[in-house]
Amino acid sequence: MPGALSSLARAGVLGMNRRNADFIMRYNSRSDFPLVDDKVLTKALAEKYQVPTPTTYRVVERNSDIAGLEKELSGIHDFALKPARGAGGSGILLVTDRKPEGLVKPSGKVISWEDFTFHISNILSGIYSLGGMPDRAIIESLLHPGPVFAAISYLGVPDIRIVVYRGVPVMAMVRLPTKASDGKANLHLGGIGAGIDIGTGRTLNAVLHSRTITHHPETGNPVKGIEVPYWDRMLLTGAQAEDMTGLGYLGVDLVIDRDHGPLLLELNARPGLAIQLANHSGLFARLQLVDKAPPEIFATPETRVGWATQTFTVS
Repeated sequence: MPGALSSLARAGVLGMNRRNADFIMRYNSRSDFPLVDDKVLTKALAEKYQVPTPTTYRVVERNSDIAGLEKELSGIHDFALKPARGAGGSGILLVTDRKPEGLVKPSGKVISWEDFTFHISNILSGIYSLGGMPDRAIIESLLHPGPVFAAISYLGVPDIRIVVYRGVPVMAMVRLPTKASDGKANLHLGGIGAGIDIGTGRTLNAVLHSRTITHHPETGNPVKGIEVPYWDRMLLTGAQAEDMTGLGYLGVDLVIDRDHGPLLLELNARPGLAIQLANHSGLFARLQLVDKAPPEIFATPETRVGWATQTFTVS
């Protein structure tokens, strides 16, 4: 085992212990965590910095708020329900349409209004929240993905994760829904992760359940070689995240909406490490390059993005 660990280190792979001790604990103040752990606070912060996010229809604070909810949402046919302090896609419920018997999920399954409000009560109780503390429920606009990933996505909305270190975008991937993930893009739920070249914005390798794949299992289309639109704008949003939050190591999750372009979904103070598998590249080696970068590159988000696109291009 020691030999295996040392070989991974030589390959530039970042492990969980080193991530936690050398990067999260060192660069992320605990006092700043609520800004990214609570999506309501993240949305308010994004608005302050003029970073677009999905439209918020309602924030449910307590069970007594549920009573008038059906009337409030009567004219809205599709939306997303999320726990404010949820993580990893847990507790998210997507509604794509309405039928007389209830609300339609991306899979086509219909749930009753009673089941929907019961789910909200579960969110408020803290079942899905970090630490199991009482939570709030956010009801926001359902995202309609642009056509760029349509050929390699099954239902749901693909999202883009950018890992940012000291304000520099260092690694990125697109997470693609599959039938198994029920329209969600989270890798641990069965979504696909495809690396993205920081320099060009083109998709690279892909993984499904930690196995390398070349084609989407449902659509049969190749995952590699797709050029991501708005790439420079999304990198800039990632670089601005440190200025917004004060966090030196974080994940920035965005989505490309059909009508509104790139939108910020959420920020993560503890981004996972599977992004390395999707890129066939180690994070630690890239973080070391950032630490050795000339001081002047840290001056602005634009200079940080410019340096990153030159340094981390692979194609």
